Amino acid sequence: MPPALFSDLEFPLIQAPMAGSQGSALAVAVCEAGGLGSLPAAMLSAQSLSEELAAIAAQTDRPYNVNFFCHTSPAPDAGVEAAWRESLAPYYREFGIDPATAAPGAGRRPFDAEAAELLAQFRPRVVSFHFGLPSPALLAQVRAWGAKVLSSATTLEEGRWLQAQGVDAVIAQGLEAGGHRGHFLDADLSRQSGTFALLPQLVRALRIPVIAAGGIADAQGVAAAMRLGAAGVQIGTAYLLCPEASTSAVHRAALKGAGAEHTALTNLFSGRPARGIVNRYMRERGPISELAPPFPLAGGALAPVRARAEALGSGDFSPLWSGQNPSGCREVPAGELTRELAKGFEGRY
Repeated sequence: MPPALFSDLEFPLIQAPMAGSQGSALAVAVCEAGGLGSLPAAMLSAQSLSEELAAIAAQTDRPYNVNFFCHTSPAPDAGVEAAWRESLAPYYREFGIDPATAAPGAGRRPFDAEAAELLAQFRPRVVSFHFGLPSPALLAQVRAWGAKVLSSATTLEEGRWLQAQGVDAVIAQGLEAGGHRGHFLDADLSRQSGTFALLPQLVRALRIPVIAAGGIADAQGVAAAMRLGAAGVQIGTAYLLCPEASTSAVHRAALKGAGAEHTALTNLFSGRPARGIVNRYMRERGPISELAPPFPLAGGALAPVRARAEALGSGDFSPLWSGQNPSGCREVPAGELTRELAKGFEGRY
């Protein structure tokens, strides 16, 4: 990765921000090991974000990344919500849940003025976005303290659009990647391709650095991405079993089970396609439902079912986010894992 982009890193490895499965502890561990740790902010309140940023600042003076979503919050639709809850009725009955106790709630917030003002107090050197970019005015606030701006592209068209908006680097998110698709120009999943198909196309078409993401789980994968022209890599799933991650017990169990090899894109948990390990809920409903309320409203109605199942030790109704290659998941400290992954950069950085 060009020194001008991350001059203080030992190697161009970004720990992917994973909302709901990590906080500052994982980010700090990766930073201290020489990579770029990331803090996911989409599910944090302003107070929680402030506390997490303060925790990072107190534990490391190395560069770190803060990640935000850029979706447009949808207006609730009573009819859509009613149909969605009706489709979940068999699960409410199974677990003895009163549907009225399922409180609607977004669960994820887009980057806004409040977040921008808070972020300015800490001045992280890297800020990344998912689902496009915020408004030019908000982006200008981020750039005001000299932060480098990254964003995800799932297609060549998105990469070109991001370059035109002046981002410092594009993250090529392949279809293998775990968690939410970063698409924002076109929701057609058939237009998205694998990491090692998308990466070289973006490298040829863009003048800015391209970071490979999706399906990279070991040093060999890192080296392969670099050979295809990547300026760096972003890795998430491999970190989910590290002790510094806040991955839930049922999620950890699923990642260690044989079923981790079977993932699918599903909109059942949030209303937007995201890759996770196939569980009972996905098998019975089918991974994609036309009834699901728009992102991020789908999760509220399922929340009490998920909570009841998890209390019984079951991940059958939980979003078990994972990429298609969980082979790198190991219960080792994040710093150790980072240094092992970094062997893929030898002779290249």
